[in-house]
Amino acid sequence: MLLIKGLLGVSVQIALFAVLLFLPAGTLDWPRAMMFLVVYGFLLFVSTVVLALWAPGSLEARITGPIDKTQPMADRVITALLLISFMAWFVFIPIDVFHLQLLAPPHFVVSLFGGALFVIGFGIIIMSLYQNAFAAPIVKDQSERGQVLIDTGLYAHIRHPMYCGLLFFLIGVALWLESYASLLALPFVFSFVIARIFVEERTLQETLPGYVGYMARLRYRLIPFIW
Repeated sequence: MLLIKGLLGVSVQIALFAVLLFLPAGTLDWPRAMMFLVVYGFLLFVSTVVLALWAPGSLEARITGPIDKTQPMADRVITALLLISFMAWFVFIPIDVFHLQLLAPPHFVVSLFGGALFVIGFGIIIMSLYQNAFAAPIVKDQSERGQVLIDTGLYAHIRHPMYCGLLFFLIGVALWLESYASLLALPFVFSFVIARIFVEERTLQETLPGYVGYMARLRYRLIPFIW
């Protein structure tokens, strides 16, 4: 049942991305976007099966509802703004590529590097989920699930590896889909991710034993040796 729910989520996500990309483009003749959806869909499918078999707790955490009674109001607001900005950013890519063409497209080598970068970013996200069964899509008190501090694996190097992977993923998507303008707009979207990091850390300090000490030991939140 958990696997079925996960695969249903995969289907919904791919369908949503297809609408966000192809509808503003006004055409299905966009090989780059089609390849992105195929590769991303395949990666999502495989990772969902892997999580269901070897890390079911992580998959269960990710398919929980978007609202929880223990979720701070600040996170509800920031999550809503993040989702809206995220979808608007994806819509902006085809608008730029097919209509505005604000900047010249990146060289093929740069674009190919973007394709590799979004795969690497996706891998970091999935590895973060695999290593942390409490990586829920919303900030909330998970003490009822017996939440414990995760400070090994990727979490031994940065406090929020999933967001690091998301950053690489989005940069890669912008380059692969040949939109420098969307790359320049990315800081606006990621400003909500940074705001969410502060809300998440404040909640974890209050609800997760050992997190204050973890923050003291591990300085970097998002990118090693930078921030």
